[in-house]
Amino acid sequence: MESPCIRMCTLNEDDICLGCGRLLNEITSWMSYSDKQRDVLLKVCEERKQALTKGSLLKIDVK
Repeated sequence: MESPCIRMCTLNEDDICLGCGRLLNEITSWMSYSDKQRDVLLKVCEERKQALTKGSLLKIDVK
């Protein structure tokens, strides 16, 4: 499964990438995640990006 990186790498004050919605530790750990973990994370990232545009924050551990 490919990385969700869209080359808009900018971290906010909570270490969330404003481009893909991943936390810094999720970006650095991407290669060690199983496909199932990656699938869950992609869904969480979409929710995070939506929450960020609404001014709230969603942190979920995929491990």
